[in-house]
Amino acid sequence: MKDYGMRWVEMENLAEARNALSWIGSDQRGIAVMAGKSLARAIKLEKVPLRAAHVLKQEMLAAGGDAAVHRNVIVNKVEQTDVLLLGTFRQLGHVAQKLAVQPFGLKDVGEALKRLLVLSEPPKERSLDCRGLTLPLGKRTLVMGILNVTPDSFSDGGRFAGVEAAVRQAERLAEEGADILDIGGESTRPGHREVSPEEEWARLEPVLKVLVREMSIPLSVDTWKAEVAGRAMEAGAHMINDQWGLQRDPEMARVAGRYQAPVVVMHNRTGTDYRHMMGDILEFLRRSCALAAEQGLAEDQVIVDPGIGFGKTTEQNLEVMARLGELKALGHPILLGASRKSMIGNTLKVPVDERLEGTLAASVVGVAAGADIIRVHDVQANRRAITLADAIYRGQRGVHYGGA
Repeated sequence: MKDYGMRWVEMENLAEARNALSWIGSDQRGIAVMAGKSLARAIKLEKVPLRAAHVLKQEMLAAGGDAAVHRNVIVNKVEQTDVLLLGTFRQLGHVAQKLAVQPFGLKDVGEALKRLLVLSEPPKERSLDCRGLTLPLGKRTLVMGILNVTPDSFSDGGRFAGVEAAVRQAERLAEEGADILDIGGESTRPGHREVSPEEEWARLEPVLKVLVREMSIPLSVDTWKAEVAGRAMEAGAHMINDQWGLQRDPEMARVAGRYQAPVVVMHNRTGTDYRHMMGDILEFLRRSCALAAEQGLAEDQVIVDPGIGFGKTTEQNLEVMARLGELKALGHPILLGASRKSMIGNTLKVPVDERLEGTLAASVVGVAAGADIIRVHDVQANRRAITLADAIYRGQRGVHYGGA
């Protein structure tokens, strides 16, 4: 049987498509036309008004693609519908242009679609300004080392609650390759005891003051309390990691804006009931990003975190891990914090002190999905795994040995 070596070719973005076409020897003008035809996308919109849904369907069909809508749209028996746009990169780009002159708010949809198509490409290298300390974004995946100075941490049992022990651990994490240290003064484990801002700061202050003098890497403070974050900024911390995405303490966004500090906004909620889980997570994070933008923070200063282990069952956490790439639609750097989480323990049936292998797997999944920062307890092992994953996934398919 003569099949001419027929096989699938993996192409995730325009750069990879251009590489594959170049190795064939296609004309450069042809490459410009064909690259967008080789990439299929499915893009979801939610709660689209009926009239707008009709237009989207018509425009996608006219471009050679399609749009999936509720079955009752055709008979006008629904007021709104979710819409799944189905088409190639080129078809979707054509529809985005056509929507610029359409009514029913579809001009904004067109602009959002153009932006989303751009965000599907590999991000350009840029810098994250951490109040005077600079980190690269897009060049390699950064590692955030976890330093808990709490007596009731789920993972290390208060081993670093004392100042000397905490400083030694911070030095070890930095030596092992941490790009950022994330210091927490209140446990976030299930059933944890909430502490006052005064008690939390009493735990953080002595450690932070030493590390500000001795560390040459950015220091992040893991807190949802604006009072604690403000004191940490005054003491010289460089970042804020808010497990409630600026939405629990109304002053937190103002603190981040006042000090122009990069802020991690994590998805969180009470309960695990979702309408559309990824859609709900993205909606929450968009509110968080808007709060930060209102305070003058730039897009790259706002880092989104899907909140593995928070407001999600094990099965929901696994689905979020499988769909991490969807966070790229927000246009912000992505942080993944899955280290030693119950998702790993429940899946592998292992206790906290036996979750390294699972953590390494989750970290590699994060790199493959385009995460910019991985937050971990075991820095050295994760640094090595992430370095190899970067070498694989931050390259472009088809650039060596005959391409695709």
